[in-house]
Amino acid sequence: MSAERAPSRKRSIVKALTYRVIILCLDFIVVYVLTRKAEIAAGFMIVSNVYTTVGYFLHERVWAGIKWGLTTTAPATKTDSS
Repeated sequence: MSAERAPSRKRSIVKALTYRVIILCLDFIVVYVLTRKAEIAAGFMIVSNVYTTVGYFLHERVWAGIKWGLTTTAPATKTDSS
């Protein structure tokens, strides 16, 4: 039987933090390039929601291929108590 892999808490925290950093940077950069106004870019960065969903999906796909932080658990064994 193969062992199951479960993500550790540390991995989940790192994923959440890296995702937020990536999305905040993307929001600011795109709006700043279009407007050349840091205030508008910062405001949009706070309220954006549509393309962050796409960013999150791509981030999840990348992390699906990273083995770091996954723990291996042995499969449950059946005990015969007859």
